[in-house]
Amino acid sequence: MQLNRLLLGMALFASPFARGQSTTSNVNYVDPTIGGVGIILEPTRPTVHLPNSMVRVFPIRKDQLDDRIHDFPLTIASHRQESLFGMMPISGDDYFAPRVWDRERTTPYYYSTFLDDADQVEFTPAARSGYFRFHFQGKEKHYLRFQPLNGKGTIEATGKQVITGTEQFHGMAAYFYAELSTPIVGVQTLDKEGQKILLAEVPAATAVKYGVSFVSIEQAKINLQKEIPDWNFDAVKDKAFKAWDKVLGQINVKGGTPAQKRVFYTSLYRTYERMININEYGKYYSAYDHQVHSSDKPFYADNWLWDTYIALEPLQTLLHPSTEADKISSYIQMYEQSGWMPSFAVVTGDMPCMTGNHAAAWMADAWFKGVHNFDVAKAYEGLKKNALEATLLPWRNGPGTELDAFYNTHGYMPALRPGEKEWVSEVHGFERRQSVAVTLENSFDDWCIAQLAIPAGKKEDVPLFLKRAANYKNVFRADKGFMWPKDSAGSWIEPFDPKFSGGQGGRDYFTENNAYTYNWDVKHDLTGLFGLMGGPKAAEANLDQLFREGLGRSKYQLWYTFPDATGLVGQFVMGNEPSFHIPYLYNYLGAPWKTQKRIRMLMDTWYTDNLFGIPGDEDGGGMTAFVVFSMMGFCPVTPGIPQYNIGSPVFTQVTIQLENGKVFTINAPKSSGENKYIQSAKLDGKVLNKPWFTHQEVLKGGVLELDMGAAPNKQWGSGEQALPPSSINYKSGE
Repeated sequence: MQLNRLLLGMALFASPFARGQSTTSNVNYVDPTIGGVGIILEPTRPTVHLPNSMVRVFPIRKDQLDDRIHDFPLTIASHRQESLFGMMPISGDDYFAPRVWDRERTTPYYYSTFLDDADQVEFTPAARSGYFRFHFQGKEKHYLRFQPLNGKGTIEATGKQVITGTEQFHGMAAYFYAELSTPIVGVQTLDKEGQKILLAEVPAATAVKYGVSFVSIEQAKINLQKEIPDWNFDAVKDKAFKAWDKVLGQINVKGGTPAQKRVFYTSLYRTYERMININEYGKYYSAYDHQVHSSDKPFYADNWLWDTYIALEPLQTLLHPSTEADKISSYIQMYEQSGWMPSFAVVTGDMPCMTGNHAAAWMADAWFKGVHNFDVAKAYEGLKKNALEATLLPWRNGPGTELDAFYNTHGYMPALRPGEKEWVSEVHGFERRQSVAVTLENSFDDWCIAQLAIPAGKKEDVPLFLKRAANYKNVFRADKGFMWPKDSAGSWIEPFDPKFSGGQGGRDYFTENNAYTYNWDVKHDLTGLFGLMGGPKAAEANLDQLFREGLGRSKYQLWYTFPDATGLVGQFVMGNEPSFHIPYLYNYLGAPWKTQKRIRMLMDTWYTDNLFGIPGDEDGGGMTAFVVFSMMGFCPVTPGIPQYNIGSPVFTQVTIQLENGKVFTINAPKSSGENKYIQSAKLDGKVLNKPWFTHQEVLKGGVLELDMGAAPNKQWGSGEQALPPSSINYKSGE
């Protein structure tokens, strides 16, 4: 099967579609259909776009197994959230039926499929514009159907070869300006369930190039004219290929299997889906003050920080620190425009998803890795305001509530007792209080704020935020050995099952996961956490048991209540972000060989090169960035501490081209499916007896050499002096 796939891929890339493009490019390993069938929740989408750009296109269908396409959006406002302006080629008089697709080819830079075994659709992207080519067959009349996908908007034929549109969504508008390569034969306006639909009859061979904008139709036209001035599909396609070749060529690997390379480079491609630059040649619309701003600097939106602060932003900080500064500066501008530091900074404004104040973790991590080209004092001002004045409640924006006042006084978010009715009106009806998760995640974020206080010139704030960073201790129940919800009187909630309590998604107490996952959500003070557990040996035994603990009920019962708990190994959840750092915690317990064992098993089991190759919601690079790091052989554990934990590289060599011109290389010539254990290591020729290294050592360039073997060396990296630092009193700037 793998050989057949490889031969098919070689044939495709040897086709006329690929003429002029290097057959050795890493782009050729990317398969956007990997993960195209969700295990329980959302699948990945085969998105065609340029890195971090506005136009993102994929066929609208249920998943990769759905044999019918309903529309092609001209762009999406936020992945999985809002598709804008559906366009669909139609043959015959059944204007609304979805069309069966086959012979689909998807790459990051080019898409092609045949509809009803006849009409071919091709697409290639620019940054704020796109290019469709249609090849109709048969003697029926041929149409292009345009409609606003959110039901509110207008689409008009404003010339013999021009179609324009406006769509309202979430208090703002999107616009497009499209030119057709041939005159429109005729136009009909249809009404379906109150929705106005434009049907344009076109010749058998028609191309459409278009620009999109959040400013105006005129700006959409400008975007198109600047990016796709000519009717040259192959030139646009070649430029898109080169854009991807550049970013995917920044990391080169040797060794491994063809399947592992497909997984690796597909994962790397997915890390460029967010954030997107929405500056449109000198101006941008901001949903944070509902104004159009003039600016010659990028303005980035669409960051789902709960998902991305753990691995995606650290990866982009490593690869593109100057761009990371622009992204953080965009967040700071949003704070200045709206009065609050955003949570999920999507195009339509701040979407207050999930829990935590994770902009603090992101910004602290970037700062202490040398990204200083942003206003740290203003960033700190916004982060501090969010921590002390905003509500910490999940899925809520705005000022603090009485529960936040309780948190500030008592150091934990109180939980309701079983059966107790919610009486605080600001608590989200479905998302609930998530009391333990709120306490844990804000403890970490407050630690990050304490680290940023010094470069921001607010050293006097450090004691306050370090005190708040210790709040996690208030929800650890020592006699049970678990993070445990506590009511407003200070009593532990009973009855409570660490595997199953909390309702759907555990939301009374946790966020999409149970106590077994959140037991380890103390990234900033693992030393303190292990002490609460009874010391390193007891903590190691707990960690072992995490991967072995049974469900205690049927899979149906578990997943009915915890649908995000996918990719299970015991109670460990590979398919959800709060688990990503957990396999690396053995490095902190003097048993790095167990990290090596677990990481290889998890990579081999859950990340494969097929439709089921993503174990949970991928979340726009949030999950695949973890894959990129782990397959290279190292991964961050604590954003805000500029260090990386060593795992087990799947490749024999990895070279990373850094923005400063240096090259960091990982050589593991004996690495294989069998040889997953580190026997010894050297960094720049010097013996390395610890399972971690610093970001500064990466920036200098150099070589990490790992001697790999089939049996674990339980002594390597196991001494107390080898442990990575993780203490509440650690100072990132020293």
